[in-house]
Amino acid sequence: MSKNNSRREFIKISSLAGAGVAFTVGQPFFKDNDSKNANKKASEEAIIDIHQHTNYLGRTDDELLTHQRNMGITTTILLPAGHPVEYGSTYYGISNGLQAEATANEACYKLAKELPKEFLFGAVEVPDLPGAIQEIEKYLKLGASVIGELKFGLECDSPEMENIYKLAQEYKVPVHQHWQHNMYNRGFERFHTMLEKYPKVNFIGHSQTWWACMDLNYKDRNVLYPTGKVTPGGLTDRLLTDYPNMFGDFAAPSGLNAIIRDEDHMRGFMERHQDKLLFGSDCTDKLGHGPGCTGAMIIAGIRRLAPTKMIERKILYENAKRLLRL
Repeated sequence: MSKNNSRREFIKISSLAGAGVAFTVGQPFFKDNDSKNANKKASEEAIIDIHQHTNYLGRTDDELLTHQRNMGITTTILLPAGHPVEYGSTYYGISNGLQAEATANEACYKLAKELPKEFLFGAVEVPDLPGAIQEIEKYLKLGASVIGELKFGLECDSPEMENIYKLAQEYKVPVHQHWQHNMYNRGFERFHTMLEKYPKVNFIGHSQTWWACMDLNYKDRNVLYPTGKVTPGGLTDRLLTDYPNMFGDFAAPSGLNAIIRDEDHMRGFMERHQDKLLFGSDCTDKLGHGPGCTGAMIIAGIRRLAPTKMIERKILYENAKRLLRL
C-alpha cells in the first residue's frame, strides 16, 4: 500500500466511520437527535478525556481547545506521536504522526504547559528507534501521565515493546495501545502473557481489534467494525475480567461502534467492567457537538447506557482520575 493511498483510506475512515457509524449501526444514536443537549448535561460535571492529539489532521490548538470545551471536558490527556522516521515499524513512514498528522512529544508538552488546568500530556517514541527509551523517559521526568499512544507495526511481545513496559513499571504510569489486527501491536491473542509478566503495569486497550474482540463469536479478524448482537466472553471481555492491570478506552469510531451495536450487551459490559472503562474521544471534529463529533456521541452513549449514575461517573471521570493518579 502506498503512503498516499493509506493516508486517503485513513481520512475516509475517520470522516465517514467517525460520523457515519452511528447512523449505519443499530438504532439512531440520539433519541432527541440533539447532541447539544447531551453536551450541555455533560458540561455540568467533570469529565476526563484520556485520548486526544495535537494537529490531528491539521486541526489547530485553538480548534482543539474549542472542541474539548464544547464537549464539556475538564481535563484532556494529549497523546503524542513518535517522531517521523521511515522504519518498518512505521511502515516506512505511512504511520508517522499516528497516520493522522499528529505531532510528537514537544507539541503536547508545550500546549499542556500553556494550559495546565485543561491539558496533560503523554510520552511516546517509535519503540525500535535508537534512543526511544531515553526520549520517553525525558518526558516522564517532565510529568507525562501515560506512555502512548503506542501505534506501531511491532509484535506486542517484542523486545522493543517490553522495554517500554519495563519503563512504565519503573515510573508507575499506564501504557496506552492501539490494537489493529496485522497492523499495530500484532499478536493480541498473546498479550495475556505480557499482562502476567508485568502485573504492576496498567495497560489501556483501544481501537478496532480491541473492541471487536469483546464478542465471543468474533471470527474474522479482518472485519474491523463488526455489527450485530454481541455474545459475552470474547478475548477483550476475558482480559478485563481476569487481569487487574487491563483497562479499556472507549475512544474513536471503534469505541462508539462497541457502545451502540448491541445496547443490551453494552449495559451488562459496563456493569461488570465498571472499574476498568475510560472515556476517550480521539475525535478529529472541530465543533465538539453534533453528529460529526464522535467524542460527543460517545459521551451521550455512556450517559444513556450506564446502568447507574455511579457507573457513569466512574467511566467519565473517576476511573481515569485513579488510574492516572490525577
